[in-house]
This record gives sequence, structure tokens and C-alpha cells, in this order.
Amino acid sequence: MRKFYILLVTILLPFVLFAQSKPYNIIIKGGHVIDPKNNINSVMDVAIADGKIARIAVNIDAAQSTHIVNAKGMYVTPGLIDIHGHVFAGTEPDHMYSNGFNSIMPDGFYQRVGVTTVVDAGGSGWRDFPTFKKNVIDNSQTRVLAFLNIVGNGMRGGIIEQNVTDMDPEIAAKAALRYKDHVVGIKVAHFTSPDFTNVDRGVAAGKLANMPVMIDFGGTVPRLSLNDLLMKRLRPGDIFTHTFGELLDTKEAIVDTARQELKPFVMAAQKRGVIFDVGYGGSSFRYSQAIPAAKAGFHPNTISTDLHISSMKGSMKDMLLVMSKFLKIGMNLQEVINASTWAPAKAIKRQELGHLSVGAIADVAILNMRKGNFGFYDMAGYKMESDEKLECEMTIFGGKIVYDLNGIVNPLPNNKN
Repeated sequence: MRKFYILLVTILLPFVLFAQSKPYNIIIKGGHVIDPKNNINSVMDVAIADGKIARIAVNIDAAQSTHIVNAKGMYVTPGLIDIHGHVFAGTEPDHMYSNGFNSIMPDGFYQRVGVTTVVDAGGSGWRDFPTFKKNVIDNSQTRVLAFLNIVGNGMRGGIIEQNVTDMDPEIAAKAALRYKDHVVGIKVAHFTSPDFTNVDRGVAAGKLANMPVMIDFGGTVPRLSLNDLLMKRLRPGDIFTHTFGELLDTKEAIVDTARQELKPFVMAAQKRGVIFDVGYGGSSFRYSQAIPAAKAGFHPNTISTDLHISSMKGSMKDMLLVMSKFLKIGMNLQEVINASTWAPAKAIKRQELGHLSVGAIADVAILNMRKGNFGFYDMAGYKMESDEKLECEMTIFGGKIVYDLNGIVNPLPNNKN
């Protein structure tokens, strides 16, 4: 009997060792890879090992991997990055986007659309960031970063966000640096006094922390000068969000609505380094702004959603629909992918993200271009018809498959949840 076991082990051992020695955990086969950072835009295979991108080549032997993902006819991109979302969800009914009901939990709404990194846009200030970190950041499978609100009490709405004594640049900057692994910048928003106090204090905090500032501009009567904001107050690298909003009573728009022409200082501001972000939201995108801007050759630097409870039920829906709308407006697919991956990674100074370089974190989105009849409408009721829109087939976060729409991995994982 002993001789039999020795013989059995001798026969099976090479097979066991071979199975254990496969160099890759996942190979994504036959997909059209779009990686703007590395100028890749062609059909290639992508191999993943130990949570990192291990190899990209025209043909990688499937026998070298434990799992094979069939991505033929699909697009393989870096994991998408939404730099304007609201994910400080909580249980306080009167706290708006700060531990309140209007924000959403990231894992349930982002992984299903290929987003692997979301930046909360000012839900927390220095006073409540520890709660945000403990409750959401530390318990999310999606990577959650944050713009820290210049208001110490965060985005609680109403009079809380008008308190200029709670807008302390030094305290905000110290908190941002204390939590620099998670905080990528300062957020300014929702100020209704007709002056630049919140902007100036936000920029001051950004200077002290050496971080960008994201500006949600407008909400004042009389309106403040957009030219003044973009050309005099914001620094290169600062981010102007809600670029295509049209709330003319309280916010100057980038397009002259009477002439339907892009204002010349907008392009000049982009050239000097101000980053223009979509920040679609519930009422911050209008085709009457986006279409004339595109005709003038102006496109956003970064695409983002401003995802929260109400915006996801309006015309915005999710990251992929916003990306699809900009395809329809005139950006090509590589430009749209760049504005949703590498460009936002650079904007938030997280260049380790947003690309598929060998050795990079294996955050990957596999997208399908769905054909059909689709209506892309805005909050004003204007609709563009399209025969295609992006759909997520698979999301890989840190080398692990966290979403698979149609079971395109072989073998299928044995999920016990």
C-alpha cells in the first residue's frame, strides 16, 4: 500500500506543482484595450498577478492563468475614476451629504458601472472626516478618497454652510495633511453671499496643503464674475466642477445663451491649467451649454457624476451614461476614457491609478458598447437620440473580480455569499 501511495504522489505531484505555479491569477483575453496614459488602443491580452498588472501583450497563453476572462468584442480600460460623488452616507436625516440620507454607499452603485475609485466631493469637513473614514472609507471595497470641505462641519446644508467662521484655511489644511492618504484636496460649495470669501479661503487651504481645490461656483444674487474666478482666483490644477450647468439667476454660465457661443476666457482658463470637470448632478448639466461648447472645440478635462440619491434618479443615472452622452456630443472613445481614468488620476495627484502599466494596481473595467435606441435627455427636457451606450461587463478591483454581469470568467468563482 505504501508503494502505491508513493507511486500516486510521484504521478500527481508534477500536476499539482504545475497548477500552483501558474504565473497569473487572471488573463483578460481578446479585448480592445484603451489605456490613454500608455497610448494603447488595440486588441491585446491583459494578465493580472497578485493584485497588479503583470503583462500586456497581443497573445498571452491562457494555460498560464487560473482564470480566463473572455473580453472579445469588448473594451478593456483602467478602472474608472469619478472625482465628484457623494458617498458620506449615514443616518442623520438633516445632514444632507454629510453622514446623511442624500449620499449613497459606494459599493452598491459604483462597482456595477466600472468605477473603482470615487472621490467624495466635500461631504465631510475637518470636524466629521474621522466619522466618514471610520464608517465609509475603511469599510468600502471601492476606493474612496475625499475633497475636504472648507466648512468644518461639512456639507450639511442651510446655514451651516454659510458660516464663514467655520471656514478656517489653516485647520482645513492641517486636517487634509493629517489624512493625506485619503484626502486629495479642498472643496468649496453652496455659498450664497455675493462675495468670494469661501473661494479665497478654500484656495488658501489648498496652497497650505499643496492640494487642488474643487469649486462648486454660483448660488449668489447678484451673480459673481466667472472670468474673475477662472482667470484671477483659481490656480493651475484647481478644478471647476458643474462646468455645463445653466442656473442663470445665480451662476454665470460658460456659454453666452443669447449668442450660443462659448465665452473666450473659458478656453483661456483651460489653457492656463484650470481643470474643467463635468459634475453632472441633478441640475448641473444642460445640452444648451455642452453642445455649443463642443462645437467651439471645448471638452471637459474630467468626466464625473455628482452621484447622489436624487441625481441618480434624474437624467444623470450613472458614470457610464454620462460618458455615453459625451460620446454623442462629439468626444471620441479614447478621449472619453481618458477623461474618466488617467486625467482624473492626474487631477487628484494619484498617478498610481488610472492606467494599466505593468506593476500598476489591477483596477480594470471591461465595457460593452450596447446597440439599440436610447434617449439621452437633460434636466430641461432636451433629448438626443443615440444608437449606442456604454455598459459594464466586469469590474476588477485590486486584482479581484467584484462585478461580472454575464459570467465572462472561466471558471466561475464559487461564491458563497
